[in-house]
Amino acid sequence: MSEQQYLLEMLDIEKQFPGVKALDHAKLQLRAGTVHALMGENGAGKSTLMKCLFGIYTRDGGTISMNGKPVTFTSPRDALDNGVAMVHQELNQVLRRSVMENMYLGRFPTTKLGTVDSRKMFNETKAIFEDLEIDVDPRAIIGTLSVSKRQMVEIAKAVSYNARILVLDEPTSSLTEDEVEHLFRIMNRLTAKGVGIIYISHKMDEILRISDDVTIMRDGQWVATRPARELTTDEIIRLMVNREMTNRFPPKKNKPGNVLLDVKNVTGMYEPTCHDVSFQLHEGEVLGVAGLVGSRRTELLNTLFGYFTKGGGEVTMRGKKIENVTTDEARNNGFALITEERRATGIFGEGSITFNSIISNVNAYGKLLLNGRKMDKDTQWVIDSMRVKTPSKRTHIKSLSGGNQQKVIIGRWLLTNPDVLLLDEPTRGIDVGSKYEIYELILNLAEQGKGVMMVSSEMPELLGICDRILVMSNGQLAGIVERGKDFGGIPGEQETIMALAAKYV
Repeated sequence: MSEQQYLLEMLDIEKQFPGVKALDHAKLQLRAGTVHALMGENGAGKSTLMKCLFGIYTRDGGTISMNGKPVTFTSPRDALDNGVAMVHQELNQVLRRSVMENMYLGRFPTTKLGTVDSRKMFNETKAIFEDLEIDVDPRAIIGTLSVSKRQMVEIAKAVSYNARILVLDEPTSSLTEDEVEHLFRIMNRLTAKGVGIIYISHKMDEILRISDDVTIMRDGQWVATRPARELTTDEIIRLMVNREMTNRFPPKKNKPGNVLLDVKNVTGMYEPTCHDVSFQLHEGEVLGVAGLVGSRRTELLNTLFGYFTKGGGEVTMRGKKIENVTTDEARNNGFALITEERRATGIFGEGSITFNSIISNVNAYGKLLLNGRKMDKDTQWVIDSMRVKTPSKRTHIKSLSGGNQQKVIIGRWLLTNPDVLLLDEPTRGIDVGSKYEIYELILNLAEQGKGVMMVSSEMPELLGICDRILVMSNGQLAGIVERGKDFGGIPGEQETIMALAAKYV
């Protein structure tokens, strides 16, 4: 295939950061009117490669061409002006401003007097949403929307630039099945117009269904590019991790024991929240939490952790009543919470690995003078036990891949020696190899007698590692699916869970 047949060609791209070579002669060749999947483990260099394209990073070597002509974008605005748009995995939105203001950040339409033309902004945003069949009020404050709706707004924003190249980085990580189908319809319309889409995802079924070509990276290098129709899930995994993965989930050896947490009729004080939820969590148990977007799964975890105010109900831990009025009280009572949005509420992006490792346990290092040796020792424990890939303890956590950031967060909370771990989408946007490692961590903690509650939007994940699955529907407990000898992802159980999820909608 000649150079002129490629809409985008990135060849021999190199990028060096202090202590690590992020890209080593990486390449990607995108054909017009196709979906090109970009795959690899966390830290393989996928996002770095796209940031070199989008003008966020300056590449250290290599060439980039569009329609055969060399290009170098010096900023994201430069890339957008030249027909390249990108939807990032981590949402970057001004949460206290309206949807339409977020849509037009940096390019507000103005009146003849030079003031912002709010009417035009509203009408154009509404027209884009109607064209894409997105049901969102342009005047709504974006911070009040669910993560999935905010994700769809970002996708609409990218489409609004009429880009010839669209990069989607984990676009379905927070979407429901219906919203995923909606996104695929939008993608099909765009490719029919000749748009080239670069699609980054760890979801194998999506990749094999929506993609025309697949490029796989490992350790910053190009490994292979093949037509999607020639690949299988097993072959993709083998190319990604350079080894066979015969089992997607680790063997379960945990055995639930005595009741650890008894939750009775818990209701949040402020809407939207959970209502009259009752269940028990046992020592050594992994309790899944399923439900559709808007089912209040996150709200339930936040209420138990004291981040949201409890309006009613009772929680006892090993028979002792606890309140968890604040997050500090929850932590002192042995609770830990891994939040859904790493960037917004999980990491301190400008902080080092050390800072992010010890911050939840800072009282253990002294009151007036902190014990630096103990902090270094605990940080090294987090790096070693969580298998964190980082140049050093001093590295800013924002420079790590999403999977490595998540491992640091989990390690941070394990330093507090919790009894109850509340995990909200712990493997969101994480590759198959890192997922397996996190599953091992979760099951090892359960083997030690910890109680784990895990919210997940991935049904195979819930069926693969949980002992029971609590199903939420519109803030209420719709039912609990018990683990049985055939509990392993058979259609009947999935249908039961989905039926319960829609019970109070």
